[in-house]
Parts: sequence; C-alpha cells; structure tokens
Amino acid sequence: MDEKELQMHKQFLQEAVNLARENVATGRGGPFGAVIVKDGQIIARGCNQVLGSQDPTLHAEVDAIRTACKKLNSFDLKDCVIYSSCEPCPMCLGAIYWARPKALFFAADRYTAARHGFDDKFIYDEIALPAEKRHIPTVCIALEDNEEPFEKWDAKEDKVSY
Repeated sequence: MDEKELQMHKQFLQEAVNLARENVATGRGGPFGAVIVKDGQIIARGCNQVLGSQDPTLHAEVDAIRTACKKLNSFDLKDCVIYSSCEPCPMCLGAIYWARPKALFFAADRYTAARHGFDDKFIYDEIALPAEKRHIPTVCIALEDNEEPFEKWDAKEDKVSY
C-alpha cells in the first residue's frame, strides 16, 4: 500500500472514529462508528445505537450496512469498503461477510475494546463449542419436514443466490 492510499484509508477511518466519539456524547450507544465507501465517497454512516433503540443488534457496522444496502438497492456491497472505529464483533463480522465488501479496515482492535469493557471473547469461545456445550441451552430437534424449505429453495427457478 503506497502512502497516498494509506492516507485515504486513514481519512475514512478517522471519520468512523469521529462518529464513535460523537456517539458517546449522544448516549445512544457505545463508542463505535462505521462508514461505507464506494468509489471514494462515503455512502453510509452508522453508529452503535444499542442503548437508544433497545436493540442489541444495532451496532455501527450493521447500521451502516443497512443504510448502504438501502441506498444501493442491493444486499451485495462488493464494490464497497467498510471502515470501522473498532474491530467488528462476531455478529458484525458475520454481517460484513454476508454483505461481501471488497475490504474491511478498523482502527482499534478487539483487545483494546476488551480493556474498556467490550469483550467479545466469550462469544468467539461459544461459537467454537458444539451446540450442546454452549452456556445458552442450544438444542437441535429434527422434524420430519425440516429439510423441506431447503428442497423448495433448491427447486426454485427464479432464486437469487446469496
């Protein structure tokens, strides 16, 4: 990465950090911000709004992804770059992978977040466990027709794969 490209990435990351800083002042949620960039322009901004919305999924990256997808009328952000003030949590990382951006940049890492009370290690640990060993009882009960929705999806001729 050359110096010009590095400076561009730093500029967009700084915008995400600025959003995070402003978000702390509003009390809507935690110290997290994200921007999504397409063709060198910010097309979406997002902030953590867990407290203000009472929605545990309304993290900065999810907020920005939802806004960008609506703006582009697409679930696919393949031509976009996501900039986050902090390394995304497991939920946001999953959302980012589903959105398929061409790159992700973040400022603070998960260990910095953990030092300030935002420790996602327990989720990473839980994901790696077999379902029956997780702390939240997680039980698979197979039904006779549990595969039918998938079979109908497979047979659907006008499906859009994602």
